[in-house]
Parts: sequence; C-alpha cells; structure tokens
Amino acid sequence: MTKICPVILSGGAGTRLWPLSRELYPKQLLPLASHRSLLQDTAGRVAGAEFAAPIVVCNEEHRFVIAEQLRQIGISPRAVMLEPAARNTAPAVAAAAAFLVREDPASLMLVLPSDHVIRDEAAFRAAVATGAAAAATGRLVTFGIKPTSPETGYGYIQRGPALPGSAGAYAVARFVEKPDLATAKAYLAEGTWLWNSGMFLFPARLFLEELTRFEPAIAAAGQGAIESARTDLDFLRLDDAAFKAAPSKSIDYAVMERTTRAAVVPADPGWSDVGAWSALWDIGSRDPAGNVVSGDVITLDTKDAYLRSVDGALLATIGLDNVVIVATRDVILAMDKARAQRGLGAHGRPSPVGQLPDGRHRRALPGEAHHRQAGREDLAAEAQQARRALGCGERHGTDHARRGFDRAAREHVRLYPARRSAPAREHRGRPPAPDRSAVRQLSRRRRHCPPRRQLRAEVAPAPSSSGG
Repeated sequence: MTKICPVILSGGAGTRLWPLSRELYPKQLLPLASHRSLLQDTAGRVAGAEFAAPIVVCNEEHRFVIAEQLRQIGISPRAVMLEPAARNTAPAVAAAAAFLVREDPASLMLVLPSDHVIRDEAAFRAAVATGAAAAATGRLVTFGIKPTSPETGYGYIQRGPALPGSAGAYAVARFVEKPDLATAKAYLAEGTWLWNSGMFLFPARLFLEELTRFEPAIAAAGQGAIESARTDLDFLRLDDAAFKAAPSKSIDYAVMERTTRAAVVPADPGWSDVGAWSALWDIGSRDPAGNVVSGDVITLDTKDAYLRSVDGALLATIGLDNVVIVATRDVILAMDKARAQRGLGAHGRPSPVGQLPDGRHRRALPGEAHHRQAGREDLAAEAQQARRALGCGERHGTDHARRGFDRAAREHVRLYPARRSAPAREHRGRPPAPDRSAVRQLSRRRRHCPPRRQLRAEVAPAPSSSGG
C-alpha cells in the first residue's frame, strides 16, 4: 500500500496572535496548545506507519528553527523546501506535488497547515483513512469540520450526495467564503454545511493535472521551481525566478472550487485553526471562573478571560470580564475577547509601536512618540522638516535610518522639544546635538525629573554662615 506523504505548509505569519507571534517567529513555532510547538504537534500526529516522512514548505528565515524543532521530536523530513517568496498555498503545493510525482507518480499527499490544533488524533486518523480511500478512486479530498457555532471567521463547504464506493465521503455542492452572522446561523440550522479546514488529501499527479487545467501558470511555476531547485545543506531551495512567476492563489480558488472531482470528508477531531486569541480560550483548560491562564498571572474578580504572561512578566487583573490580555517583555496587548478575530486592524496587523523591520521591538525614548499614519506618504518629509526647525540637524535621522527604522512608517516626533536632544547613548557614544533649549541638559540619572526641581535648588538662597 502506498504511504501517504504529509506536506506541511509553514509559511504563515499568524498576525492575529501578535504580540507573541511575530514575523521572524510566527505562531506555528510557538508552544501555544501544549509543551510542543504547533509545528511539532502537526508533524507528530502524522508520524505513524501509514505515513511517509513529511515534506515541509517554509520560507528561508524559519529554516533553521524548523529543522531544529523537527530534530527535537525525532522526525527527519523527506525535504524542507524553501520558498523564495510568499505565493499562497497553490504554488507551494504545486512544487511539493511535482517533487512527489518525480519520485513516485502514484503518491498520495496530505496537505496540512502547520499551525492548526487537533485534540482528537484518533478521529483525525480515521478521517484521513476515509479520505485516502476516496482519493484512491480519483478524488481531490478536503476535510470539513462539523460546526458547533455560527462562526463568521471560517469558510464553509456544503456537503452533496454520498459518493458510491467511498463510505464517509461526499461530493462537494459548493464552497462559500466567510459569511455574515445571519447566514452562518442558517448554515448551522440546515445541517449540510461544514467548516473549511484547509486540509486536503489527493493523488499528487491528479492535483497537477487539475491545476494545469485551471491555472497552467501555477502548475508550470511549481514544476519549474522543482526542476531548477538546488540543494543547500539539508534544504531544497526552489528556483527563485520560476517560483516567483506563479500567481498568488489558494488551493481553494485555484482548483477545489472549480474541479468536478472535489470530495469532502466530514470530521470532528477537535480542530481549531488558532486564528485568534479567543480560539486559545475556546480550547484551553479553564479555572472555576472560566479563565484560561498561562504564565505568572494573578486574578481577582476576573471571569471568562484569556490571560497569558511570558518572559517573566507579572500580569495582575482585577474586576475584568471577557478580555484577552497578553503580556510580553516589550508589549502588552489588551482587548475585548469579542474583538479578537479582528485583532489590531480589519486589514491585518499594522506595524505596532516601536517595531523594527526584523520583528523586534524597542522602547520609545523619553520625549518621543511613534506615529504611524496609513496613507501619509509625506510623513517622513514633514518629520525631517520638524527636526530642522528644532535644530536637531540631519544626524539624528541618519543614525536611526542606519539602525534600520522605516522612517516613512515610524517617525520620531518630539513631544517636548524644549527639554533636550536625544541622549548620547542613542548616537552610539557620540555627544548629543547642541542644546538649544531654555533648560540645560540633565544628568542621565535624573533626566526624567521635573526640571523645575533642579532650577528651584539652584536659585534657593545659601544658608547664612552665622546660623541666624
């Protein structure tokens, strides 16, 4: 019997789980649901005898972390493919399919996101076995999750008639993108709709054939990226030019919504895509007050909250209900749990206060505020003019540009221009710019003290030598 080859997609950024999930260390690399990372849990649940060694598709920045995490759990991947650019799921799966067809034309591939939670592995394996039987008859199988609530953050699949000869598998009637709440409630009441899990199982050759029918550019890009790929240590670098030529489309849009060979297997494996902090509250272990607590946390009169502290930060709450609070060494996020799906913005996470391009953060300097205004392309020029007017010169901006700040997005605006210029330590040891304010430079130890205190001491009359 042909073993199923898991293809684990690990290119997501997990922006709705900021500040824990960041560009260089996204949520799939974090231990959010167990003592292992989501990637390790995903690879571990497909490590049985019926599975071949997995293929992992990821970007270059995460390659060493992913290789080390797999080594820690004793898994040697068949290949770790490095995407030269983000192109959604269809090009990544096309490259993996081309790789498998070249080695074994009869390969079955199980496509799994690396950042999902599965709490019932026995139910998951049973669904995979059902899907494999349907795929062997020439079907492209997706797994539909039996809904438990009218979720508006998931896509939906309507189940069609049962497939003859494939017990437990059904034809797909149609796919629907994320519905509004009223529509989601109607779907739940109807009973024929399933959540779209984003997990797939199909013959690699059949997927490439259908992809060539509907999206020949993606199929050609995936095959070209494999034909011109090169080995780099333990990694397979997909060809840069070939892969970047692929349009950015998901498997659903590229193939599943257009093919007549789509099938769906309903499943209830305790699945979550961990798409928001509220999802971790849903699957977490709650205390008697309904709180899910992780890390160094103290609560008083707090109910139904998700509270997480990392990096040794102490988090204390009093009299709060239905909130999400995540405290890290450099960021505190607090939100209404009902707003967790939206996160920090309807169009994705904006660059938060103090974030550097590499995903790290820094604290604001005294007397500074970081401003990010979407659509303000003239912000950098205005800030530069402000610095000139305040006598800061050009060097202040040059030093920060050298340190990697995107000045067009995160400019430093002086809130208290009369106090002082930036401290010497921010100029890498060089003296600060000349002080043009009415208040002289304060010492490093006392620079946060109100200037009037020091001025009052300087003008106070000296004590009389006679003591009278």
